[in-house]
Amino acid sequence: METLRRLLPSASSLIIFEAAGRHQNFTRAANELGMTQAAVSYAVRNLEEQLGVALFHRIHRAVELTDAGERFHADVTLGLSRIQKSAEDIRAKGREANVTLSASTAFASMWMLPRLAKLRADLPDIDLRIQTSVRDLDLDEETIPLGIRGGDPAKWPRYHAALLAPEVITAVASPAFVESRGHSKTPEELLKLPLIHLEEPVRAACNWPEWFASAGVRYPAQARRLAINDYVLVIQAVLAGEGVALGWRHLIEGQVRSGALVTVGGHSLELDEGFYVVWPRSRELNGPARRVRDWLVEEGRLSREAKWPTGSS
Repeated sequence: METLRRLLPSASSLIIFEAAGRHQNFTRAANELGMTQAAVSYAVRNLEEQLGVALFHRIHRAVELTDAGERFHADVTLGLSRIQKSAEDIRAKGREANVTLSASTAFASMWMLPRLAKLRADLPDIDLRIQTSVRDLDLDEETIPLGIRGGDPAKWPRYHAALLAPEVITAVASPAFVESRGHSKTPEELLKLPLIHLEEPVRAACNWPEWFASAGVRYPAQARRLAINDYVLVIQAVLAGEGVALGWRHLIEGQVRSGALVTVGGHSLELDEGFYVVWPRSRELNGPARRVRDWLVEEGRLSREAKWPTGSS
């Protein structure tokens, strides 16, 4: 290698020579490499001096590889292409530990965030990137390996799906609100209280009329005192004592267990649909993505099997 170093003191000269030989033109090679034509010409001339042979015939406003130049160019091209492929493979393997998960802001902040420390402990070598959106992203188009979706998997034929949580909806309030207004034990009693409405902009979501109907209670048309289009803000309003909101059990379970939220109304609506980890059928998941998927599924199983707090609906 010491002999090679004396022959070719600069690896960049080989890159410049490859471009110049491929284009048969120093100016076009300079444009490709972001250099001046003079710099390309100087690098080629220096390489020729190092090798002791002309690599190009200089013709008026053009250059042409000599016989020696053609042989050398073929070997340099082959060598550089192998180096490039090897570098790209190494870079790709370095990125394999990065896994992107597409999810709603509500899921990211209320389900994932409380579990991030556990994920880091269980999968310390994986860099999880959560990409939030108001709509369900096309994982194929966005080249994202994993996503969280609510609904019926039969409607997503392009995706594999694994259950994370059933869709169970109950009414929730803050302890301070319950203390000041009393603990409503029936859905009818909730009609007397300020109800906070979620106005979901894109994803379909259960609303108060549907929830009351599932309890056999007619919901009278009334003015909405407070309507919010972001579920995280809905729950923040509940925590601030602004009223009662619908709570999706898999999102609020931690706050109910901690006592930050109280279930009220004595009724839960369980839909046939659920929340799933999904991944495209069009491509195989790499190792880190499979591990994150399996971790999510296991966390969902543990959550489903955990006993719901006593006294909660």
